[in-house]
Amino acid sequence: MPQYLLACRSTSRFRRRSWVLLLFITALQLVGCKDGSRSLATTLRIAHPLNASHPNNQALEFFAKELAKQSGGKMEALLYPGGQLGSDRECLELLQIGSLDMTVTSAAVLEGFIPEFKIFGLPYLFKDREQRLAALSGQFGQGLLEEGLPYRLRGMAYFDSGSRSFYTKDAPVRTPEDLAGLKVRVLGSPMAIRTVRALGASPTPISWGELYTALQQGVVDAAENNPPSLVTARHYEIAPYFSLDEHSAIPDVVTYSAASWNRLSEQERAWVSESLKAAVAYQHELWAKAEKDALIELQKQGVTIHRPDKAAFIEAVQPLYQDFQATEPKLYRRIEPLRQP
Repeated sequence: MPQYLLACRSTSRFRRRSWVLLLFITALQLVGCKDGSRSLATTLRIAHPLNASHPNNQALEFFAKELAKQSGGKMEALLYPGGQLGSDRECLELLQIGSLDMTVTSAAVLEGFIPEFKIFGLPYLFKDREQRLAALSGQFGQGLLEEGLPYRLRGMAYFDSGSRSFYTKDAPVRTPEDLAGLKVRVLGSPMAIRTVRALGASPTPISWGELYTALQQGVVDAAENNPPSLVTARHYEIAPYFSLDEHSAIPDVVTYSAASWNRLSEQERAWVSESLKAAVAYQHELWAKAEKDALIELQKQGVTIHRPDKAAFIEAVQPLYQDFQATEPKLYRRIEPLRQP
């Protein structure tokens, strides 16, 4: 069963990491002793910033159970959800030095560590969910997972995080023209900023934790995200118009520490890989249900849901592909098969 430890958060990054390392030592001591002797089980430490009820964490709990079953108790996983060991970026940094074994984070965050992941920021990269999941499990997605090795990060698999769409305060978005003049909260990635600008709005990077207040105070007029996030953050209380234009689909990436992976035996690697394969399938099921349930809940809360014609949106962002082809020719060749009719 997963065990949860509360990390002591400090305003100093140095002090925070010191506490993190102390917690790791304490955790290993607690789980490494059985009947007065040290356990022979290999323990994996997994941390991420999402809460325990999120589909990603539920899938990781499933992974932990599957790993214990697959290995006959020779491997176990400890989970630290809810940002107990730091933010997405801090977890990735801990992976790089081998102080953490695994995390799950958005490909948009990984872009800051592995430049090739910028490819996921391209709008309308995938036609639909079916094509997206097929591409991620095929040559396109699996090839990108290998790009992290020079940065001491080993991509393992993708969790689904759906598509991002616009939600607004005052009026629905039916065409790109409806975005003209609106201040839209976006992720801090360059491609997300360029996408919103290409659609006619004014991109405004704001942290997720500050967005509710920013909408409330009029700092921004709109934002964009997937349905479950709109529900859990309760942004619909201020922005009751949700337009499913689905302009962006950035997956979450299960990432392993290259240093930690190298310490595993071939058998242990096989157990991890097989358990993760089962967890990915389970997460995809959980996410599909979460999206369906979220849309039902939004309608119950009085949110007006629109399904605009995507053709005009797709046309508006084509200059981004032209620029990408010119500036990133090698990466562009990877997406050419995805853009075939």
